[in-house]
Order: sequence, then structure tokens, then C-alpha cells
Amino acid sequence: MDLPYKEYFDAIPGYLTVQNRDLKIITANDRFRQDFGDHEGRYCYQVYKQRPEQCEICPVMRTFHDGQRHRSEEQVTCLDGTVVSVLVYTKPIRNEKGEITEVLEMSTDITEIKALQEQIRISQKKYRTLFEEVPCYISMQDKELNIFDSNKAFKEKFDTALGKKCYEVYKRRKNECFPCMVQDTFRDGRQRVHEEVVTSDDGQPLNVLVHTTPIRNVEGDIISVMEMSADITRIRDLQSQLTSIGLLISSISHGLKGLINGLDGGIYLVNYGLKKDNQERVEKGWEIVLRNVGRIRSMVLDILYYAKDREPNWEKLSATNVLEEIFSVIDTKAQEQGIKLQRDIDLEVADFDADEQAIRTLLINLAENSLDACRLDKKKEDHQVQLSLRGDMDHVRFEIEDNGIGMDNETREKAFSLFFSSKGGEGTGLGLFISNKIAQAHGGSITLDSEPGKGTRFIVSLPRNRPMEAKEDGGEANAEKKV
Repeated sequence: MDLPYKEYFDAIPGYLTVQNRDLKIITANDRFRQDFGDHEGRYCYQVYKQRPEQCEICPVMRTFHDGQRHRSEEQVTCLDGTVVSVLVYTKPIRNEKGEITEVLEMSTDITEIKALQEQIRISQKKYRTLFEEVPCYISMQDKELNIFDSNKAFKEKFDTALGKKCYEVYKRRKNECFPCMVQDTFRDGRQRVHEEVVTSDDGQPLNVLVHTTPIRNVEGDIISVMEMSADITRIRDLQSQLTSIGLLISSISHGLKGLINGLDGGIYLVNYGLKKDNQERVEKGWEIVLRNVGRIRSMVLDILYYAKDREPNWEKLSATNVLEEIFSVIDTKAQEQGIKLQRDIDLEVADFDADEQAIRTLLINLAENSLDACRLDKKKEDHQVQLSLRGDMDHVRFEIEDNGIGMDNETREKAFSLFFSSKGGEGTGLGLFISNKIAQAHGGSITLDSEPGKGTRFIVSLPRNRPMEAKEDGGEANAEKKV
């Protein structure tokens, strides 16, 4: 090698070698000799890798084979045992005939770069783990509100959803929400906090506290927005329950006062009749006492169903007998109000498992609601309420239908909400709420079909057999009730 080029050869900061077809090192630069020692008569794999045989994949041999330049990453070991990561480039050296006689191999030390890459990889893994395991729902959104990344909690609650619009996933909407906090963050770069109600993949509503924060590139431009939603449903439920307890106490206090006054009046008549030996007054007073005790018992049961998820006292009931009893209970009230009460019973509907008192409360609440709907309807002269019983192998269905005032869409949506009443001061807002809670406690449901001016139909669907989970837990609960 000519002297001027040898000077440049030695000045290269990387490792330079020239190798023949046997991979024997013909020459090397100063940096190579400093770190790997004398190369005379040695093969590259002996020097670089301390191997007795050629490497399986050798970029120098590939260049000898196809005459092309090749690149690879390798790890080599210096004289002092230091392992160095290198980026290897090869170039063929040809004679006057164009034949490849040697190959130039240049290896650049990239150990620090590899160390930095490993640190970055570890950091990325660390922050990805935090991203995945944080106990809130995280989604990354672009300017078109497409979700392009999300964490594990989000995927479990809302499905993968990648590529979908955020409002499609969170709200089951076809149009963008307004206002949109993500778009606001894109616009001004400010973080935002707000509360939302979203719908999970299984259709459950969730109260969430949402934080939005901008993600910027190296130039400082906002390229995406991270939306973090913390589930506060249980907190809101607790707040709602505490508020509801206060409302419940307020709403029933007046009714209890009236019932207690009624008890006092009945007791007075009983005591007066006993003193005067007036059997008529005793019977009249006792009737008042029994009536008010029954009302208090009914109110207390409603409160218990609201205040505690009480397990039903399961027993085998005749569906026909249940409906006949409800018919007899409300028939007198219907006659007093001039409402025609009818029943349509499929006698082939057999027994079912339920809490007799709870089912009685459920159906009476619905039937009285239908009577009230007819009483409040001033546009028709004739009103009727029909009680029906249907069933199949797995369920019994009680239907209560009236031709009263009916309900508009807003009233239908709120019908089973606590303390909601369309009767003004006449209603407590407990009846339909308690009925729905009783149906759910039995593993059943209540559906509502209504139209303003035409009437309402309630369909109570209850499983014929006691749910398995109730069988497992019911023994202790029923024993508790008998104490």
C-alpha cells in the first residue's frame, strides 16, 4: 500500500482490515492493532471472535461471493477482554482484470450507541408497562379523533377499538360530541378535566373523570392527545345513595306521621270500646289499627328493598294464585274509581320460585300505578286495567295493561328512577323503583311499553327456577330473616 494512503488508512478512527479469500488479515490500521494486537498470520475470526472456525454468516465472504458491499452488526472482543459492538461494512478490492483479490472491512465502534439504544428500550418498556397497567382507561387520539393506541384497561372495558372514533367507542354515537375536550386541547394545548358518562363494551354506563393532555413532537407541535379516564362510578353511586337516603327520609316522614296518627286514633277507639264494652267501636278501632300496621309494614319493606340488597325469601309459588290474589286486592279500589278490572290467566302456567311478599309488593305497585294512570286520565269515559299471566318453560310473565294517560319518552326513561313521579305531590317516587329492584333481585326484569293518551303495559318476566347464585347464598340470608 502506498505511503500516502497508508497514512489515511491509519488515521481512520474505526477498525480497518484487508482480508484475502481465506479470511487471513493481510493488513490492518493502527486502531485495530492497538485493540487486537498483532495480526500477522491470523484469521479475522480468530482475532475478532476467538473462534477456531469461520463465522456462519460472514460479510467478507459474502462480498467475495457476489462482489457487493455488505453491512452487519457484530460483537468483537479486544485483547483486554472488552466486548465491543461494531457496525461492519465491506468493500471488494479488484485487480486490473476486475477480479476480487481482497476485501476491505471497516468496523465502527457503536458500543455507546448500543448502550443508549438499550437504555431507550428499557425506558420504553418501563413506560409502556406503566401505560398498560395504570388503573384507568387511556386512549391516544389523532386530530380526526381516531384512537390509534390504548392501554390494557381500555381494551378490557371498551374492546380494542383501534382505528375507531372516540365518540363511537365511548358514547356509541355517530357524530362528534360538542363540546369536545380533545379537540379543545388540540386547539390551544391546554390540559383539561371534566366528567362524562360513557358506555362500556357490554352496555354498562360508567361515570368517568376525564383528563386530556397534549403530546408534542420535537418541534413543539401537538401531534396527538392522550385521554385518561378514571372510573368514578362507585363514588357517584355512593354519593347518589347518600343523597337518596336524605330524600327518602324526607319523603316518607310525612306519610309515617299520618300513619302513626291513624294508629293513635285506632288505639283510642279500641281502648274506649273496651272501657264502655262497645264491641262496635272495638272492631272499628281494630280495623283502623290493622290497616295502618299493614301500610307501615309495606312502607318498611319498600325502604328495606331500597336501603339494602335483601335476598328474597325463596319458596315455591303458584303463579295463578299470585295473580288471583293481586286481582282481589285491587278489585275494590278499581270499583270505587269506576275502572273495569279484567284478568286473562293461562291456567297451564305452573309454579315458580320467588319471595311471595316481594312479588306481591311488585305487582300491587304496578297495578296501582295503572289505576292511578286511569284515574288521572280525563279524556276518556271508560277505563280498564287488565292483569294477564303467560309463561314458557323457563319464565313466567305477569302483564299489567291500562288505557290511562300513558307516558311520553322522557317519562318512560325515568319511570324506574328513584323518587321520580309523574303524579306530582301524590307520588313518593318509590313504587316503580322498588318494583324494578325486586324483579332484578329475582333475576328478572320489567319492560315498559307506553304511549301518551293510549295507555301503558308493564311486562314482568321472572325465571321459573331460582337462580343458581341465589341457591348458593340464599340459605344464610333466609336463616337471617327467620331470626
